[in-house]
Parts: sequence; structure tokens; C-alpha cells
Amino acid sequence: MLIVDDDMRNIFALSSALQQYDLIVEIANDGDEALEKLETTVGVDIVLMDIMMPRMDGYEATRQIRKQNKWSKLPVIALTAKAMKEDREKCLAAGANDYITKPIDMDRLISLMQLWLEG
Repeated sequence: MLIVDDDMRNIFALSSALQQYDLIVEIANDGDEALEKLETTVGVDIVLMDIMMPRMDGYEATRQIRKQNKWSKLPVIALTAKAMKEDREKCLAAGANDYITKPIDMDRLISLMQLWLEG
């Protein structure tokens, strides 16, 4: 899996929690790096994409992922600190499969990941 977030605290908390599920976690610090990781890392099954990042934000990174046929079915779950209705709609319009707000409810995140990985 690929975690894309510019805040090392979020990356550490998420990757630590997810490693207990025997997941291999790759890290990217912004949208540009996420696209590079997807090009160079074999077997990424799901992306957790922070929305608010410098350089290339999560909306643009998700749009770029969706432009590539090879990643058209790759599940992308948007992570955002905002919990407003229009934020969810903007994430989905950019191509995210789903959306979860910060602070992350790990049980909900695991459920979402299972749903999209099984689909």
C-alpha cells in the first residue's frame, strides 16, 4: 500500500497501525512523489491519499492517477482534516473511491480498505 501525506506524524501513526495487519507500506510526501512511487513500486494495491499537501495536492494527484489506464482500478481512499459535505464530493469527483476524515478511525479505515481490496 502507498500512504501519501506531508506530515510525518500522520505517516508514522498510520504505518505503525497498519503494519500489525502485515501490510507492506510505502511512503510518499506529496502528489509528485506518489506518482513516482506508483511508477517504480510493483504491487501497490491501495493508496491512502492526504488531500492538503504542498506542491501537488491530493486532488491533483488522484486526477493524475486516474488518467493512467494501468491505475484505473487502483483504489484510492482520500484522507482529509475537513469534514464538510463538499469535501467528500470534491474527493470523489477527483477520482477517489472513498473518503475518511482525520483523525483516522482505524476500524473504519480497515473496513474501507477491505471493501475496496475485495471489490
